[in-house]
Amino acid sequence: MQKVRTAFIVNPISGVSGIAAKQKLIEMFADKSRYDYDIVTTESAGHAVELASDFAQDGMELVVAVGGDGTVNEVGRGLMHTDTVMGIIPCGSGNGLARHLGISVNPLASFRWMNAMHVADVDYGVINGHPFFTTCGVGFDALVSQKFAESKGRGALKYVENVLHELRTYKNETYDMLIDGEAVDVEAFLITCANANQWGNNAYIAPEASVCDGLLDISAIPQFTATEVPLIAAQLMTGHLYQNSKLFHRKCRELIIRREGECVAHYDGDPFRLQGDVVIRIEPKGLKVAVPDRHSRV
Repeated sequence: MQKVRTAFIVNPISGVSGIAAKQKLIEMFADKSRYDYDIVTTESAGHAVELASDFAQDGMELVVAVGGDGTVNEVGRGLMHTDTVMGIIPCGSGNGLARHLGISVNPLASFRWMNAMHVADVDYGVINGHPFFTTCGVGFDALVSQKFAESKGRGALKYVENVLHELRTYKNETYDMLIDGEAVDVEAFLITCANANQWGNNAYIAPEASVCDGLLDISAIPQFTATEVPLIAAQLMTGHLYQNSKLFHRKCRELIIRREGECVAHYDGDPFRLQGDVVIRIEPKGLKVAVPDRHSRV
C-alpha cells in the first residue's frame, strides 16, 4: 500500500500540553505503515496558514492541525480550494469544529479515526474577508473573545472568568440586518453566525447547523436576567437552545449587519476590529476534511 504524504502542523502553546507531549502523541499513535509524515511547529500567529499553503502547493495529500480552533482555522485557510485534505487532532480549549465533526478530543481515539479516515467536502464562512469554519459573531461573545485573547491565562475557567466579569456591564444593541436581502431589526445581546453547530466545549449555539448544507445559521440571543441564566446555559449545553422563545434564529447564505463606526467581531473565537458594515457569507464545499464516519451528518 502506498503511504499517504502527510504533514502534522503543531501549535506548541495550544491546550495544556507542550510541544514535546504533542510530538510524542504523533510518534506513538500515527500509523507509520499508512503515513509518510513530517512534523512542523508553528512559530507565530499566521504561520500555520503559510505552512499549510506551502504543503498543498507541494502536493501533500493530508495536512493535520494539532492544536485548538485557532490552529484549525489557520490550517483550513491554507488548504481552501485545494485537493489537500485537512485532518484534526484536537488539543485546544473549545475544539468546536472537531466536536461538530464527531472527532474525539481523546488523543488516542482521534488518531484511531484518522487512521481509518473518510473525506468530506465542507463549507466555510467569510466575515469581512476573514474565513471561519465554526462560528463568527458580534456583540458579547466577540467582546469576551477579545478580553480572553488579551488575558494571560488560558482554558475554560479563564474564559468563564471573562464572561462573568463582562456580564456586569454589557447591554443589548439593536442590529439593522439584511438576511439574504430581507431587512430585519433585532435587539440582541449577541449575534452568532454559525457554520458548525457549536462554539466549542459542546455549547450548541446553532443546534441545527451543518457544515455541508451551504447555509449559515443565525442565532441572536436577547438580553437576559440573572434568573434566566441557568435555563439558557442548560439549553446551550443540551442542544435545545431553539426551544427558547426569545431567541431569533434563521438560516441564510448572506448576512449584512448595517452599522457605522468601529466594532469588535470574531471568527472562530479570534477577535478583530472592523469599520462599518459587517458582511458574512457562506462558501459551499470549499475545504476537504477528514471525518470519522462516511455516513455521519456533518
